[in-house]
Amino acid sequence: MTVESHNAAKVPVRRIAKRFSDVPRPFLKWVGSKQGLLNHLTPFLPPSYDRYYEPFLGGGALFFYECPSEATLSDQSAELISVWQVIRDDPEGIIDYLRDKRPDRDLFYEIREARSTDKTTFAAEFIYLNKTCWNGLYRVNSKGKFNVPFGRSRTDSILDAEKIRACSRALRAEGVIIENKDFRESVSDAKRGDLVFFDPPYVTKHNNNGFRDWNEVLFSWDDQVSLAAEARRLADRGVHVIISNADHKDIRDLYNGFEIIGFNRSSTLSSSPKFRGSVGEIIVVAGV
Repeated sequence: MTVESHNAAKVPVRRIAKRFSDVPRPFLKWVGSKQGLLNHLTPFLPPSYDRYYEPFLGGGALFFYECPSEATLSDQSAELISVWQVIRDDPEGIIDYLRDKRPDRDLFYEIREARSTDKTTFAAEFIYLNKTCWNGLYRVNSKGKFNVPFGRSRTDSILDAEKIRACSRALRAEGVIIENKDFRESVSDAKRGDLVFFDPPYVTKHNNNGFRDWNEVLFSWDDQVSLAAEARRLADRGVHVIISNADHKDIRDLYNGFEIIGFNRSSTLSSSPKFRGSVGEIIVVAGV
């Protein structure tokens, strides 16, 4: 892995002590998930920290790898946060709903068009749609309605009961908070010695239209600028900050003076494998 920097300082590297098989794995299939990039992220975690913050929650791969007992998990999507809260509070209700479900085109569109008003059932439907839609993409239209089409699943298995129970146990730690908040509000009380991991939607200045995703609202270039400013404020008060983002000059310029680590990964968003190439991403590190 190549480490690139805007100054001469070395990025501290922590030896990975855990095996990925020993920790809970995300219960959602999520575009932009960091599950496959943990080997890139974990060397830049501080050896110790107080409270963990993850404001763009998504699938929560880094949270589940760390399983901190003190954490604030948040996202601007009320639907997503509701699902996480049900996983914490009623895992058996989720398991009961999914137990006999299989990928089925007709069932997929039936659920997509008429969602339940019961909180647990709604969360279980969310997981079913997530597991059977195209590439695990979460996208809503201008009315806030999920509109991703049915996708070809590699397996008939929807339910992994032990995974859901393991995730629930991690979320039931007394110091773990799950809340529906904007990223600025969610980290407002972070203090020296805490760790904040920002994994925002990848929007660059030259492509300022953003996209509707799990945040349900447009994440624009102005939001990227605001995020970088928030990261600087946190770092200035002694908070450990790690950010993942697209490897683009626009983004690099926002984090001038921070440590920047570039790497490539395979893209999976194209519907055809022949159009799936290598894409550049960066990890931005401050306060470590």
